[in-house]
Amino acid sequence: MTDSPRQVLLAGATGLTGRLLLSLLLDDTGVSHVLAPTRHALPAHPKLENQVGMVSHLITQLHGPIDTVFCCLGTTIRQAGSREAFRMVDYDWPLALGKHGLAMGARHYLAISALGADPSSKIFYNRTKGELELALQKQNWPRLTIVRPSLLLGARREFRLGEVVAAPFSRVLPGRLRGIEAATVARALWRLASTPGNGVRIVESDELRELGR
Repeated sequence: MTDSPRQVLLAGATGLTGRLLLSLLLDDTGVSHVLAPTRHALPAHPKLENQVGMVSHLITQLHGPIDTVFCCLGTTIRQAGSREAFRMVDYDWPLALGKHGLAMGARHYLAISALGADPSSKIFYNRTKGELELALQKQNWPRLTIVRPSLLLGARREFRLGEVVAAPFSRVLPGRLRGIEAATVARALWRLASTPGNGVRIVESDELRELGR
């Protein structure tokens, strides 16, 4: 891999996609340092700086020069317990991460959104994701990459009944509706970080599959 980001901030490193992306970044010889705030400690690695605590508090306490931010934060309304708690994780925290990442010198923000993200959607989940996309664009990043995967497939550490039920069906759906492996999304994010470009790029599920092969 060439032209890799050198100094990386990764939020969501213990989640389904985040932990797979973390492994790719730590194995990448072009990446010299990974800063990862998490609620639970990560295994030690020479390139990893793991700050442990409430992610919402850690975001504004992070220091050091970085050039790339990956946001793999995300939950569900059921898991969060309320719409307000869900919005905090899926809107407030990614937005705060973007603001602080810019202050740390980052030039590229890569965020996981969702298929169907739309600020005018009647579906609360899709509307929240769409509102986040707009808010991140207003931060005026030199480079902003938003990926919109369909249902993420893979072995989560926490049980999500809806995903367990939907996964078998999502594997046979046509086109962009078909579920996508989290490992594919992680590889796509890793490659997108080193692909030349500027401005805003939105990557839908079909393109993610190609990039993550």
